[in-house]
Amino acid sequence: MSKLLSLALSPHEKGKESVSRLMYDVLIALLPAFIVAIFFYGLGAIIISLTAVISAIVFEYLITRYILKKPSTVMDGSAALTGLLIAFNVPSNLNPFLVVLGSFIAIAVAKMSFGGIGNNIFNPALVARVFLLISFPVQMTSWPVPIENRMKYLDAITGPTALGQLKEGVMNGQNVPAIISQMPSQMDMFLGQMTGSLGEVSALALIIGLIYMLIRGVISWHIPITIFTTVFLMQGGLWLANPGAFADPVFHLISGGLMLGAIFMATDYVTSPMNKKAMVYYALGIGVLTVVIRNFGAYPEGVSFAILIMNAVVPILNRYVKPKRFGEIIKNGK
Repeated sequence: MSKLLSLALSPHEKGKESVSRLMYDVLIALLPAFIVAIFFYGLGAIIISLTAVISAIVFEYLITRYILKKPSTVMDGSAALTGLLIAFNVPSNLNPFLVVLGSFIAIAVAKMSFGGIGNNIFNPALVARVFLLISFPVQMTSWPVPIENRMKYLDAITGPTALGQLKEGVMNGQNVPAIISQMPSQMDMFLGQMTGSLGEVSALALIIGLIYMLIRGVISWHIPITIFTTVFLMQGGLWLANPGAFADPVFHLISGGLMLGAIFMATDYVTSPMNKKAMVYYALGIGVLTVVIRNFGAYPEGVSFAILIMNAVVPILNRYVKPKRFGEIIKNGK
């Protein structure tokens, strides 16, 4: 007799969709940003990306095959995607050993220790980024200057990110408009002409990836658009209240890892809520925490911490924030 009921862990997809199809769609959506990253950072972008992707695949294969004693899952694309996202979250001149260490933390600690895909609580690539940032703060905050370092790797000339420059200037008592006037224009930042990680350089390229995933039905609009709206409105309120102490909301939208985090990290199926109402609450929390950390915290960037904090809240949202059941009995007219 054939099985009528199959039990499996998330993510659950129906029809022709599969985990591998979704993972490869996200990889395709990252291609525009990857091409822009190679244009601006050249050799470093290629070395970092290849190192992260290959090491992530190798670690997943070895752990699945020899420790968990399960069939290999490396062909579903999830390990390659994790590796590429790690590369997108680190400087393009990061030592290869640290890149491999980041892949190990992402795959072995944040993913496979929970049982593999569908079981992890936190986004693996972000766990790796935060681990490296806390453990190796100097190496993780030395950002190569774009264009002029395209043929350099470990010996690349470095400079501050826009958010880092803003944070340092504010701490030194400088006026925010004066600080921003020394940076590239917002159009240059939108296109990618600024210092940062591979995934921070071009908001335009990331938005192209967002549009592709929306058209393909890989993600819904609820998480990224809610994050963007929350950051814009909250940062806009601070800016209107005191433009000398706070940057305008557009600056915060196109600088740092907000675009990458909102589009590709916060929307991770396993670590984000299952229904659209919960997604909105989840995204609101990410947006609020990002603004608070960026403006009042010790770090200039706050997206990674915001997403990881809200990852921890997802089980509560899934439990208590649910859509109305069909056929629900209404009592006393309520």
